[in-house]
Amino acid sequence: EIAVMGAKGAVEILHRRNTPEERAELEAAYEERLLNPYIAAERGTIDAVIDPADTRVEIHAALSMLAGKRERLPRRRHDNTPL
Repeated sequence: EIAVMGAKGAVEILHRRNTPEERAELEAAYEERLLNPYIAAERGTIDAVIDPADTRVEIHAALSMLAGKRERLPRRRHDNTPL
């Protein structure tokens, strides 16, 4: 679930005057439409949606890629002149 607020809280705030049955329907529609990782991936909020069984493999691949990384700092342009 990637959202600022859960479906139940959002529906209760936005549709508090509706009947409980209508709110239940709206909550189910909200969950189906907005509370899934594919929308976040589509919008670029996350890079990919992976199967939970592949989590270790993905973490290992990411850490292996960074294992040999060297940070290159830019040359200093100005010295710190002693006073």
